[in-house]
Amino acid sequence: MQINGAHVLVTGANRGLGRQFVLSLLERGAGKVYATARRPELVDVPGAVPLRLDITDPASVAAAAAAAPDVKIVINNAGISTGANLVTGDLDVIRREMDTHFYGTLNVIRAFAPQLADGAILNVLSAVSWLGVDGAGAYHAAKAAEWALTSNARLELAGQRTLVTGLHLGAADTDMMAWYDGDKSAPEAIVAAALDGLEAHRLEVLADTWSRQVKSWLSEDPEIMYRNAAAVLTP
Repeated sequence: MQINGAHVLVTGANRGLGRQFVLSLLERGAGKVYATARRPELVDVPGAVPLRLDITDPASVAAAAAAAPDVKIVINNAGISTGANLVTGDLDVIRREMDTHFYGTLNVIRAFAPQLADGAILNVLSAVSWLGVDGAGAYHAAKAAEWALTSNARLELAGQRTLVTGLHLGAADTDMMAWYDGDKSAPEAIVAAALDGLEAHRLEVLADTWSRQVKSWLSEDPEIMYRNAAAVLTP
């Protein structure tokens, strides 16, 4: 999988990791980068092709797929974080998270899959795909569902040789994580790991220490996993 010369579409490209994906793809010689957002006028990267896309709106997704028929790599980065818990949170807010991370990502995959033979999909996941965090129950559930989606899409698209890669990270230094006082990785480092993983045909990229730690805890008893996580997360 070569970035140089490839035509790539990035969702949620107007800020944060999405904007960094666009910058890094262009630096690596991508032939065309569609930088999508619900408000494409906010895309400010020279050389990118702004394109309107609301991943939760099937009509918008279909229009974007029709407008970008040359895409061979799709980076599903668009996401939200509401801070809602599952037991006490507003159900409409919880559904927004699931509609974005799971159904929205699925909308994009279904629309673009026919043109991605010998191409690739990269889904931006999270260490929280595997670990529940009080104050982020809806995000955890939605990212866990998106991880499952990533695994199944990989199997379903194997026959057309579409690489499906899951990117896991802890905290990146973006505006979405501005509230977090712990260690945060530079967006450039996260995106570099992701694109290196794509070019190496890797199915999973663990982009930082936090994602590697959480992945290693999955084989442990849940009590040990949450005790370890509490030790890391508690100041």
